[in-house]
Amino acid sequence: MLMCPPRLLTVAGLTLTSLVFAPMRQAPQGQPAVADLVLTNGKIITVDGTDSIVQAIAIAAGRIVAVGPNDEIRSRVGPSTRVIDLFGRTATPGLIDTHVHFSETDALYSVDLGVVDVKTMDDVLKRVAAAVAMRKPGEWVRGRGWDEGKLAERRYILASDLDKVAPNNPVWLMQTTGHYGVANSYALKMAEVRADTRDPPAGTIDRDANGNPTGVLKESAAGLVTRLVPPYTREEQRQGLLKMIEDFNKEGMTGAKDPGIGQMKWDLYEELRASGRLTVRMFALWSGARRVEDNAEVLSHVQAHPKPSDTSGDRVLISGGVKMFMDGSGGARTAWMYDDWNKNSIEKDAGNVGYPATPPDAYRQIVDALHNAGIHVSTHAIGDRAIDWVVDTYNQVLKAKPTRGLRHGIIHANTPTDHAIDVMARLQTEYDAGYPESQAEFMWWIGDNYAGNLGPDRARRLTPFATYRRRGIIWAGGSDYSVTPFPARYGLWSSVARQTLNGTFGATPFGTEERVDTRTALRSYTIWAAHQMFLDDRIGSIEVGKDADIAVWDRDMLTVPTDALKDLKCELTIFRGKIVYTAGR
Repeated sequence: MLMCPPRLLTVAGLTLTSLVFAPMRQAPQGQPAVADLVLTNGKIITVDGTDSIVQAIAIAAGRIVAVGPNDEIRSRVGPSTRVIDLFGRTATPGLIDTHVHFSETDALYSVDLGVVDVKTMDDVLKRVAAAVAMRKPGEWVRGRGWDEGKLAERRYILASDLDKVAPNNPVWLMQTTGHYGVANSYALKMAEVRADTRDPPAGTIDRDANGNPTGVLKESAAGLVTRLVPPYTREEQRQGLLKMIEDFNKEGMTGAKDPGIGQMKWDLYEELRASGRLTVRMFALWSGARRVEDNAEVLSHVQAHPKPSDTSGDRVLISGGVKMFMDGSGGARTAWMYDDWNKNSIEKDAGNVGYPATPPDAYRQIVDALHNAGIHVSTHAIGDRAIDWVVDTYNQVLKAKPTRGLRHGIIHANTPTDHAIDVMARLQTEYDAGYPESQAEFMWWIGDNYAGNLGPDRARRLTPFATYRRRGIIWAGGSDYSVTPFPARYGLWSSVARQTLNGTFGATPFGTEERVDTRTALRSYTIWAAHQMFLDDRIGSIEVGKDADIAVWDRDMLTVPTDALKDLKCELTIFRGKIVYTAGR
C-alpha cells in the first residue's frame, strides 16, 4: 500500500499526523468495512463494562465500527479513510453535563459578576457603573454571577450599594445560584416593594433590622422585580445557544440535559438541529407545574413532543420529560431542611429551615400524574427534608404503578439522609429510578458559601459519592451552569479533590471521606450521564455500534496528579463521527 505525504494537523501547539492513503482496492467481500475516520496510537479509555483501554478506533457513518489494537484497526483503512495519529494522547467518550441551563445569553448581554477577579464590593460596583455609563437613564442594567461567599466583605450586595452607581437606572443582579438576586432602589420602586409588602408564597423579601427591604429577593420574591426586566430577544437567545454549543465542543463535551425549558427554546433547538448546528446532544426537560391545576398544560407540551424510540432518528434532540421543584437554594438558605441553617459555619440562622418551593401535597399529585402518563421526572431537591419527600414520592408512585425504566431523578440531592440513600439504592435496583443528578462543582465554585451555610457536621454529607458507590448507587454529573462554570473537567477534579475555591472555612470543609477516584468520576460524566439521558445504548462509552462522540485530551486523566485534572485541555472533539473542534484552529 502506497502512502501519500502526511497532512499535519496542528493541535494546541502539538502536531498530529493525519494520513491520507493513496488509492487502493476496496476491502474484499467478507473483509471488515472501510472506515471514514481512524484514531490510532492512543490511550483510549473506553468506559465500557470492563473499563478497557485500547489503542485505536475505527468510525464509519458516524458510528464506532471497531476498537482495539493498532494492527487490528489498520484493516479498516481504505483509500478515503482519514487516519489521525494520537501519538499516545488520551481519548475518552465525549463528556456529558446532565444539568446545565444551556445558554450563554447572559454572558453575552449582561454584567458578568461570576469571574474570579470580582473579589470585592468595589469590583462589583465598578462593573455595574460601566454598564450604567452605556445606557440612558431609565434603561435596565442586568447582571448575574455574584456570590457573597467570594467577596472580601462576605455579605450580600444591597440596594444601598447599587444606588451609589445607579441612581437613575433600574438594576437587577442575579446571584450565581439563580435562586436570589438584588435590586436597587429604582427597581424596587418600580416593583412597588416596600416595608409593608408581604413575602409571597415560597419567597423571601430580605429586610434590615427596621423591616425595610434590603434589595435582596429570594425564590418567588425575585419575580416581583424580574417580571419587569425586558426579556432577551429571540436572536439574542439564539446567539447564546450558538456560543454555548461552540464552547461545549471546545471542552470535549457532546451531551447535555437542559432543565426547565419553554416553547421558544425548544423551537430554537429544532431550528439549530435542522441546520446542522446543534453539535451537542440535547435532552430537554419542560418546566413543571407548581399547582395541580397547571399540570395539564405541562402534559400537553410533553405529549406534543414524544420522546423518540430507542431505534428511531439521530437522537440529537430529545423532549425528555419534566423538571419539578421541591425546594430552593443552599446558597440562599431557602432549601427545605430538618434543622436550622447555619451562618458563617458555626452560627445558627435560628428558625430558618427553608421551605418547599411547591406545596408538598401538590408536588406528590403532580408527580403521580406525570408518572402514570409514563413521563420521566427529575426534581430539584437540595435540602435533606426535600430529598426525603422526593424519594418517598417516587417510591409511592412506583409502588402504585410499577414501571421500570422511567429513571426519575433527584436534581442536586446535596445532603441526603441515610433514609434517602436507602430508598435510592432500592429504587435503582427495583425500578431503574431514583438517580442523583449531582454537581460536584458546588464544592468548589460555591463551596465557601455552602460550607458556611451547612455548618461543619452537615457539610461532610454534601455529595456523598463514596457512600453511593458502597451502596451500588450511580449518579450523573453536571454543572448547573451558570451556577458554576460548565467545563466537565472541573467536575472530574471536584469529585476527587472536594476543595473549595477560597478555603474560607478550610480547604476541605466537606472532608475527603466521600471522594472518589478519577475513573469513577469519569463514569459520572459519560456512561452514567448517558443513562439519565436515555442514551446509554448510543453514547457514553467507546464501543462498537455506538455513535462516535469522542474527546481527545492533552494529558492522561487517569495518571496525572489530582490538581492537574481541572487544567485538562481538549485537543479534538468528534460528534457523530465528525470533527467539530480542533484546538488551535
